Amino acid sequence: MNDLPFMLPVGLFTSDGQVHRSGVMRLATALDEIEPLGDPRVQRNEAYYPLLLLSRVITRLGPFSPVTPDVLAVLPAADFAHLQQLYTHLNTAPTLAAPTAGAPAGAESTVETECPHCGAVLELDLAGA
Repeated sequence: MNDLPFMLPVGLFTSDGQVHRSGVMRLATALDEIEPLGDPRVQRNEAYYPLLLLSRVITRLGPFSPVTPDVLAVLPAADFAHLQQLYTHLNTAPTLAAPTAGAPAGAESTVETECPHCGAVLELDLAGA
């Protein structure tokens, strides 16, 4: 599944008085993460990067499709933080380590994953050794 429906905790308030909380985010590509780095807004202020990145991977937010950086810029901070966490969760998958010596091919007994809080690489022993 490449698309993930989501609900914002607060919601996007539009000028007609409606609150929009539902949206869809897709998996990011390498280009999604690289291209915003060349944008002049990011070069002037790197804090603009997550706004551009999220606008590339959020395919719908309420009635908005495509979702522009201007739409995301008016979200409550809690919603923006929620979207950043959702992006990290959706696009950070554990990477499989090479099989240990003596293990049958295709039977990985360890998995490496990154801690979402501190970034430390953790190695998990799935064989229970």
